[in-house]
Amino acid sequence: MQITDSVIYMGVDDHTTTLFESLWPLPAGVSYNSYLVKGEATALIDTAEIHTLPEFLARLRQHDVNKIDYLVVNHMEPDHSGLIPELKLLYPDMKIVGNALTVNMINGYYGISDSESFLIVKDGDTLNLGKGRVLSFHTVPMVHWPETMVTYLACEQLLFSGDAFGTFGAMNGAVSDTMIGDADIYFREMRRYYACIVAKYATPVQNALAKLGSLPLKYICSTHGPVWCEQVHRVIEEYDRLSRNVTEPGAVIVYGSMYGNTAQMAEIIASRLSEKGVDKIKVYNAATTDLSFILADIWKYNGLIIGAPTYNASIFPPVRNLLEALKLRGLKHHVAGAFGSFTWASVACRQIADALTDMGLDLTGEPVEMKMSLTPETESKLRAMADAIAAKIVKSV
Repeated sequence: MQITDSVIYMGVDDHTTTLFESLWPLPAGVSYNSYLVKGEATALIDTAEIHTLPEFLARLRQHDVNKIDYLVVNHMEPDHSGLIPELKLLYPDMKIVGNALTVNMINGYYGISDSESFLIVKDGDTLNLGKGRVLSFHTVPMVHWPETMVTYLACEQLLFSGDAFGTFGAMNGAVSDTMIGDADIYFREMRRYYACIVAKYATPVQNALAKLGSLPLKYICSTHGPVWCEQVHRVIEEYDRLSRNVTEPGAVIVYGSMYGNTAQMAEIIASRLSEKGVDKIKVYNAATTDLSFILADIWKYNGLIIGAPTYNASIFPPVRNLLEALKLRGLKHHVAGAFGSFTWASVACRQIADALTDMGLDLTGEPVEMKMSLTPETESKLRAMADAIAAKIVKSV
């Protein structure tokens, strides 16, 4: 649990919640990370979700925490602020440290409003805990809430980063990346976490990276996932790539299909891409694969081909939902293609193509529409579209 001479990990694992934010699957659980900084005064950095209270209190007893002088609130989402009222009851003299927006939210969520409970800080302010432990506070608005800030401990070159650099996945007894046999698991979950939750705020992420770039870092302590120490550089590089929509060569094919005809189109495209040298191809049925896993791979690969049948004079709903999710998150810099099928209403293919174009994506090849079932002519068009897309993907290698 000891991260450095100054910092103790106080986080808890959650293997009970199945959907993060009631949206995103947690097959490997999730952690809510909190940290204790000890100088002459003691500061707790963030808390945890309310249902983890018994385990969190056990953590405090384990480390003989009889007094908390300051509770630093970097981010107000209830999975990190949920224990504030309970801790305030246990430690009535504890000062809650946050910016003006944070204080307003604490009043709104938990009804704590007396000015004596708070120490309001501004961007760049510091808090001296004694014994050389000085915390500095840096606002990073909209990463990914307006009140968000990060806290830096200069003597350890350690950043308490809030949700930034966070991942899904419980820690299972480990704390830092030095204790994990395969950290790639958490990097995959970082991409899924980013694509689902943070992607809409790519510009604020870039602003934050630029703002914090001058801070020397040996440790990144996020509120979800491992404490990063051995792989700090890789973590920052990954967030930079994600927030700039930098991808690697490969293709994601997402389709909806009620009776298998549109699925057949997707398989023809995948086969042709492979023949033309695209060696990383993911094919997803939008109706049976959770959106979070599809988004994660879309943020990984530079090719995106989407198809669906017409449904109620629109796009088959799971595919329509995907397109709305991509638009909301500001997807960029992808080689894109569209296909679709219909029986009597020629709608879906055109609307998919329009949606991709409206996002500013590079629509490559002619969109392919199929009436009822596959014909040699339709198959030829699918191969031609795949050829055009493969040429751009392979060229990017």
